[in-house]
Amino acid sequence: MRSYEAMYIVHPETVGEARTAVIDKFSKIVEDQGGGILKIDDWGDRKLAYPIKKLTRGSYVLMYFEADPASITELERRFRLDDNIIRFQTMLLEKGFKLPEEKAEVEAEPAEEGEEAGE
Repeated sequence: MRSYEAMYIVHPETVGEARTAVIDKFSKIVEDQGGGILKIDDWGDRKLAYPIKKLTRGSYVLMYFEADPASITELERRFRLDDNIIRFQTMLLEKGFKLPEEKAEVEAEPAEEGEEAGE
């Protein structure tokens, strides 16, 4: 399976549980096609760079997933049919998707008491 990234913009009037239902719907579509969800980032409501269908705001969702190339066709078909989706883009991640590792916090060592600046 290949790794993909799909960004889609949900209609701004779709809020709360309705927006969550839309996100779950597209996650389920990927899973029903035999793929797996790696990560979903809900960016929330943002201003669009240019008006789309006379709308100036939208809720951005970024979804990372693994799937077969044939299932991308079905996912994009469902994006086009859903009135809640105003734009979408799916991209192949050639190097795959790697979850960012938690950065270990390195504590700065306190300066020794005997050291003073200028000595």
